[in-house]
Amino acid sequence: MKIEFLSKNYSPSDKLKNVIEHKLEKLDKFFDEDTKIKVMLKQSKEIYTLELTIGVEKGVLRSEVSSDNMYNNIDIALPKLEKQIIKHHKKVESKFKNFKAKDFAAEVVANAEEAEHQSIVVKSKTFELIPMTVEDAIEELELVGHDFFVFLNKTSNAVNVVYRRMDGDYGLIETVV
Repeated sequence: MKIEFLSKNYSPSDKLKNVIEHKLEKLDKFFDEDTKIKVMLKQSKEIYTLELTIGVEKGVLRSEVSSDNMYNNIDIALPKLEKQIIKHHKKVESKFKNFKAKDFAAEVVANAEEAEHQSIVVKSKTFELIPMTVEDAIEELELVGHDFFVFLNKTSNAVNVVYRRMDGDYGLIETVV
């Protein structure tokens, strides 16, 4: 696995990088050698945040933890990410029969170049719309840990958005052409 360290308002020590690399070696059993994992280290006042992101063929696996100690963050984030990997692996294995890592490098370079030329769009993402049910979309929403998920509705063949409401329930936005 290839580890890419990124930081924002934080300068990681070599010791911290070595600890993170050593602990992430546990994930080698799930991925090929060319799989990339992004490790984002951030500091805001006295709060340290660690984000682990792995791009996979059918989505993104991500774990984010904040606390007052960066060393504790890795011990909390790694089990969360490992559970997501196992859950995603089982789901992909049963549905698609292929589990390969996605190359982040081209996407990061494309997004950086695009952000340089435009002053309004700060970040752009591209992903393949996979036909799925609303229930599958809610599972994906929970898996990536975001507030919304865009998908191609299997029954209506239209682009839909499922989102988490403030009351904890889910909402569905359906498009009409």
